Amino acid sequence: MNPILEHMTGLHTLTDDVIAMDLLINAKNGVRNYAMAVTECATPEIKQILMKQLDEAIDSHEKITIYMMERGLYNPYHFTEQIQLDLKNIQTAMNIPS
Repeated sequence: MNPILEHMTGLHTLTDDVIAMDLLINAKNGVRNYAMAVTECATPEIKQILMKQLDEAIDSHEKITIYMMERGLYNPYHFTEQIQLDLKNIQTAMNIPS
């Protein structure tokens, strides 16, 4: 997006960190939703389709996680570092004009 438009709309505060974390959270929700759907389906055919989609959602989640870890945007094994990243992302999100 054009930097002037980003600033006018308040989107200049959306950093790669915030966008990546939002993508990861949504991927995680997708995995959970597919897993629940698999347990609720009525036919073996539907279950097979949902299992395939669940596998794809898990693969996507893994790719996003690896991407973030490689860039220092996500530290699942270093709790204190992750808390600092989360606080920074929270502050960024709170500064987005509504």
